[in-house]
Amino acid sequence: MVRFDVKMSTDGRTRTVEATNLYSSESQLWISRGGVRPLNQPRCGFLGDQCPLSFMDQYLVIVIVAVVVFLLVICVLIGALLFVIRTRRREEALRDRVWQIAFQTLTKPSQKSRASSKFSLSSSVTTSTRMTLDSKKETERHAYFFLNNEAVTARKHQLRHFLGRKETIEMRTLHSLTHDNLNKFLGICSDGPQFMTLWRFCSRGSLRDVIETGRLQMDWFFKFSIMRDISEGLHYLHHSPLGAHGWLSSGCCLVDDRWQLKISYHGCHFIKETEMKSTNNLLWTAPELIRSGDTCGTLPGDVYSFAIICSEIVTRKSAWAVEENHVDPEELIYKLKRGGSKSVRPDLDADDGNEVNSSMLLLIKDCWAEEPEQRPNTEQIKALLKSINQGRSANLMDHVFNVLEQYAGNLEEEVESRMKELVEEKKKSDILLYRMLPKQVAERLKMGQAVEPENFECVTIFFSDVVSFTTLAGRSTPIQVVNLLNDLYSTFDAIIDEHDVYKVETIGDGYLCVSGLPHRNGNEHAREVAKMSISLLAAIRVFKIPHLPKEKIQIRIGMHTGPSVAGVVGITMPRYCLFGDSVNTAARMESNGKPMRIHISSETNHFLTVVIGGYKTELRGEVIIKVKQTVETYWLLEDYEFAE
Repeated sequence: MVRFDVKMSTDGRTRTVEATNLYSSESQLWISRGGVRPLNQPRCGFLGDQCPLSFMDQYLVIVIVAVVVFLLVICVLIGALLFVIRTRRREEALRDRVWQIAFQTLTKPSQKSRASSKFSLSSSVTTSTRMTLDSKKETERHAYFFLNNEAVTARKHQLRHFLGRKETIEMRTLHSLTHDNLNKFLGICSDGPQFMTLWRFCSRGSLRDVIETGRLQMDWFFKFSIMRDISEGLHYLHHSPLGAHGWLSSGCCLVDDRWQLKISYHGCHFIKETEMKSTNNLLWTAPELIRSGDTCGTLPGDVYSFAIICSEIVTRKSAWAVEENHVDPEELIYKLKRGGSKSVRPDLDADDGNEVNSSMLLLIKDCWAEEPEQRPNTEQIKALLKSINQGRSANLMDHVFNVLEQYAGNLEEEVESRMKELVEEKKKSDILLYRMLPKQVAERLKMGQAVEPENFECVTIFFSDVVSFTTLAGRSTPIQVVNLLNDLYSTFDAIIDEHDVYKVETIGDGYLCVSGLPHRNGNEHAREVAKMSISLLAAIRVFKIPHLPKEKIQIRIGMHTGPSVAGVVGITMPRYCLFGDSVNTAARMESNGKPMRIHISSETNHFLTVVIGGYKTELRGEVIIKVKQTVETYWLLEDYEFAE
């Protein structure tokens, strides 16, 4: 505040104004108000009705709405998060349920075969190399089942493992892996008698089985294809979340029915950590892993195991040829564990005569280098295999088709040649069969049809035997008797072939023929037998006995014409036999005849002289053919003219 003082001069004309500061600051003036000047106008107005609203009075509704909306958003977010978590857990539980297999869903092959034979995995593979699930026997390490009509192999484990979050994630990852050269992991069975991991069944067994049993001839391309499949599967596995295999061997390399190799028992690291490798399994284990006792394996360790498997493929022998060379596995493992600059390695000399690519041998040696860092990785192995194959297709089926095309040109000629041989052999067998049985009867028997006995109204039956054959046989050795009858009957057979006569059988020195059956020839049967009989007598007159040149053979011949029944008797060595009184009558005609004469019945005489005509006969007289029964018989004379 400033005070002004006015002073007048003495002359009364001049005024002087002096300003004096009463306060140094305004706050001293309003010290009673706290140093603050009062407003020109009260905040609430002079009447107190203009006061401003407070924040709460002005924004209370907005704040409440904002808080409610915020809380709703938070609740929605929390609910959505819980829903997502619950849904994800439910999906994971459903996915885990796929590889968590109940023991009751597994069916043993024997039970499956009894239930329904249509699910049998028998083959033949087609080849002997294919195995059926029924032929596989349960072992201490493996069992075999059907799961939803699919054949599976169960690997048994001694311990029951707890499946925590880490183990569950690994199993989930393992089940999701799919590759042409990895055997499909189907799941785990933990509620059975033993803890088991389940894998798809491969019908041709393991590569170790194929090599050791020698069931397959492997050319170079087949060997290369197997190595390529292993490298492809190993490369995929190394670049998957599972990493190293750790237990790779030819026993873990399975072969399916299409001859595609699949690596099995990959993953399962929490199981492998608790198991110890057997002495035989250590033959495929890298030396550094043997020293450390690591059972989960490393990537370079898998490459070493790959090299050992390749040595088996090249040599077609088991690893290190332990059985063939009688090597002690314990001693061999000790040498591998000791290592050194000249550590032992398998022999790569192939004994099957097939050349092995030198680049392939160098690759194998690089893969089993003593130092892990010196071994190539799977990327390099794939590149080297591709360069070795020179960019050609490494598909085994393509190779098979190429081989088939090479043989296709010769196949037709080979088949034609074999067919000719088959036809010739069939002709020979048919000729032999037709000599034993009538042709029409033999044809019915070959078709599996029954041959019913058949009645023939009129046939002519021929009987003959050698006169004094017993005396002649007594002067000969058994071999001479057989040779004599063979020469004699061969002569008879040649004559029979010239006439419509069927040779029924020979019994010792007896010879039985018939005409008019099984082929009916009207009334010609008597003529055919008569002509044959006369020809036989003519042949006998010039026949000589080799060991008795001065002796002469004489025969008796009997003929009769009448009805007869013929049929096949027996299953083993069936015989076409004749039955009826006509057979007995013809036999009586022969037994009552005379040497070198043809004794015929009155019925035959009637056919030859009346029905056919042209034949000369002579009355012999009455002959007893049955008890107290006599018949009139005749001699057929050789001096006659053939009546055509």
